[in-house]
Amino acid sequence: MLIKEIKTQLFADYFQFYIQDENVTGDLSNAWTDEAVDRLLALAPGTIGVGTVRNMDVPVTIKIFNNKPQLWDDLSLIHHINECDFETQSNKIVVAGCTDYFPDAMRVEIGKGLYKIRIYYGNLDKLSEDRLDGEDFYEIQIWPTENRSGVQILKNKNNYT
Repeated sequence: MLIKEIKTQLFADYFQFYIQDENVTGDLSNAWTDEAVDRLLALAPGTIGVGTVRNMDVPVTIKIFNNKPQLWDDLSLIHHINECDFETQSNKIVVAGCTDYFPDAMRVEIGKGLYKIRIYYGNLDKLSEDRLDGEDFYEIQIWPTENRSGVQILKNKNNYT
């Protein structure tokens, strides 16, 4: 069941934004490998880097659930879907652009524990020629879990037709 929904715009400087445990000083500088760039997802303890197709403000929706949500029925606008584990040591996560001032960044209370995060990457092909404007969007779904399963690519942008 959906507990909370937040819609925001994040400045995806360097083509990324973060989801991070509030008490972790996450560093993704070594996490953006070629594989991570390709899957639009970089991981470090307590920190997730979400890759974007634009280096501008992008629309982000965050949905908190009390259990695993079903996949969207209609994936026609979705080019890529990632799932990964995320463990929090604090009660809050920070959602921010990678150059946002951390103390002022958005906080979302979710509680301590192990979570699964699913990221939908939509309309990745709907960009202006200069790639500054677009209809791309990103939805983050978060729910508690008891099992780790690592990174899973549920839909791959490289196989999109």
